[in-house]
Amino acid sequence: MKSALSDFISGKKGIYGILHIIILVMSLFLVISISVDTFKGIPFYTQSSYMKVQLCICLWFLFDFVLEFFLAKHKGRYLRTHFIFLLVAIPYQNIIAYYGWIFSDEITYLLRFIPLLRGGYALAIVVGWLTYNRASSLFVSYLTMLLATVYFSSLAFFVLEHRVNPLVNGYGDALWWAFMDVTTVGSNIIAQTVTGRVLSVLLAALGMMMFPIFTVYITNLIQQSNKRRKQYYEEEELEKKASEKKELAEKAAVQKASTS
Repeated sequence: MKSALSDFISGKKGIYGILHIIILVMSLFLVISISVDTFKGIPFYTQSSYMKVQLCICLWFLFDFVLEFFLAKHKGRYLRTHFIFLLVAIPYQNIIAYYGWIFSDEITYLLRFIPLLRGGYALAIVVGWLTYNRASSLFVSYLTMLLATVYFSSLAFFVLEHRVNPLVNGYGDALWWAFMDVTTVGSNIIAQTVTGRVLSVLLAALGMMMFPIFTVYITNLIQQSNKRRKQYYEEEELEKKASEKKELAEKAAVQKASTS
C-alpha cells in the first residue's frame, strides 16, 4: 500500500494519479447533485447553476483527455483505446440547452450519467494502483462499479416509473427493485417503461457476471492461504531440523569432552 501511494506523488504515474483523483472528486460531486435534484423533484433544465457546474466538469474531463494524449508515448494507440472517454466528456446537456433541442424525459435524464463513465474508469485505475493483486483489484473494481450501477439505475427507475407504475411509491421501492434484479432473484415490481425494462435486463446481466468474478476471488484467497500455510510448515520443519542438528552437535561436543 505504501509503495502504491508513493506512485501518486512521484514520476509519471503520479501525474495520472492526481488527474484521476480530481476526476473522482468531480464525479462524486455530480452524483450528489443528481441525487439531490432527483429526490427534490427539480426539473432537468431549471437549475442554471447545475448546468454551469456540469459544463466546468466536462471541460476538465476534456482537458484531462488532451493532457493524457500528449503524455502518452503511443498517441495512436491512446486514441484507439481512450476515444470513448472523449465522447463521454462532451457536455451534451449544455449543448442541447443552448440550441433548444427537445428530447424525451428519459433521454434527458439519462444524459446526466454520461460524464460519470469517466469517473468510473478513473476509479478502476486508482483501485488497480492501490491493489497489486490482480484478482483482488478485479473484484473490488467490479463490485464498486456494480454498486454504482445499482444506485444510478434505481435513481433512473424512480424518476421514470414513479408516475406510471403504481408499485413505485418512493425511492425505497426503486432501490429494492434494483437490488432484487441484480441478484437475479427478481422483484415483484415490473417495469412499465422501455428504459425500465432495459435496466432490468442490464442489472440481471451484471449480477450474473458477478458470480464467476467472485468465484475467482475466493479461489485466489484459498490459494494464497494454502501457500502461506505451506510456507509456514516448511519454515517450521527447517527450524526443527536445525534445532535437532544443533542438539546433536552439542551432544557430540559433550561426549568428545568427556572422553578426553
